[in-house]
Amino acid sequence: MKNIVAIAGLAVVLAGCSTAAGSLNTNGIEPIPGSITYGGQPRTRLTKAPVGSVVPHTFRNSLGQRVDENYIIQPDRSLKLVSRRVYRGPFWDD
Repeated sequence: MKNIVAIAGLAVVLAGCSTAAGSLNTNGIEPIPGSITYGGQPRTRLTKAPVGSVVPHTFRNSLGQRVDENYIIQPDRSLKLVSRRVYRGPFWDD
């Protein structure tokens, strides 16, 4: 009986959750401060790079950790964030 009550309570909590569909990419990675697409798409477009090519981007986050991101150029010349790797250990510094 306790399991049923716990499951019902969890279902009610999860039913109240929602996501902002416009802010998430289709793969679920949201831009963070330092990302190229943080705050929206950049004003300038990559016009010479072929559609589908990968654009790597490396920066430091607010904790000083190295972050590697990969973007793919879309047909409308916008960038889609497809992967992110955060190096958390002390031995990953440049």
